[in-house]
Amino acid sequence: MIKVGVFGASGRVGKLLIEDLKSTQGMSVSSVYVRNSLDFTIDPSVLVTSDMHTFLNGCDIVIDFSLPEACESLLEEAVKTPRPLVIGTTGLNTHQLNLLKQASEVMPVLYATNMSLGVALLNKLVYQASKTLEGFDIEIVEMHHRHKKDAPSGTALTLSESAAAGRNLDIDKVRVSGRDGNIGERSSDEIAVMALRGGDIVGRHTVGFYNDGEFIELNHTATSRNTFSKGAIRAGKWLADKEAGLYSISDCLELN
Repeated sequence: MIKVGVFGASGRVGKLLIEDLKSTQGMSVSSVYVRNSLDFTIDPSVLVTSDMHTFLNGCDIVIDFSLPEACESLLEEAVKTPRPLVIGTTGLNTHQLNLLKQASEVMPVLYATNMSLGVALLNKLVYQASKTLEGFDIEIVEMHHRHKKDAPSGTALTLSESAAAGRNLDIDKVRVSGRDGNIGERSSDEIAVMALRGGDIVGRHTVGFYNDGEFIELNHTATSRNTFSKGAIRAGKWLADKEAGLYSISDCLELN
C-alpha cells in the first residue's frame, strides 16, 4: 500500500484527492499538511499536521496542489526528507522552478501544469501541428473560473512551449500575452497566449493554427476537476518506485 501525503488539502483539487484515494486500489491517504486547520472532516486514522517534517515522515509520496509559496516551502523541506513528489501547483516563478530542479537531483519529482491525459496528448499534437503547419499563425486562448489567480494558465504556457519547440523558437522571445492599441501587424513568429476568466469554468484551452484560406483548432475542455486529481494519483502510483530525476506527465503516460 502506497501511503500518500496530500499537500494543499484545503484546495479544490486537494479535497478531491482525498475522496478519490478512498476508492484507489493500492493507495491511501496517510498524512495531510495544513497551515491552520481543515474545514472538513477526515478519517481519524489520517495524520493531520502543520509540521512539514512530521508530514513528510508520515507518507511514502506527496501529491501537491497548493500555492507557489507553499510549494516552495515543501521543496525546501523535502530536500532534507526526500520523498517522491507529484507537483501540480501552477504559477511557479523562476526561483521555485530552480528549487524543483534541485529537489529532483535527490528524489523523483513529476511536475505537470496539467495532470489530465487529454492535455498531455494535446501538447504532443500541438508540437506536431506547429512543426508541420509552417507559416500558420499560432494563437492560444485559455478560459478558467473567476477565482484562478495566475494568468495565463500554466497549461496554456506549456502549450505555447510545445508550439515554440515545434518551430525551434525561443518562447520567451515570441510569446505575446496581450494586445491593446495601434500595435502594428502581427509578426510571423508570434505565439499569442490570451486568458479569459469568468464563472465556474474548470478549464478550456484552444490552440489555433491560422493561414490564408484555412485554419485548424485543437481544443481541450475539462468538465470536472476530478480529471486532475485522478491524473495526479495515476502519476503518483507510477512515480513511487522511480529513481531521482525530473519527470513529466508525458513520461508517466509514455507519450514521449
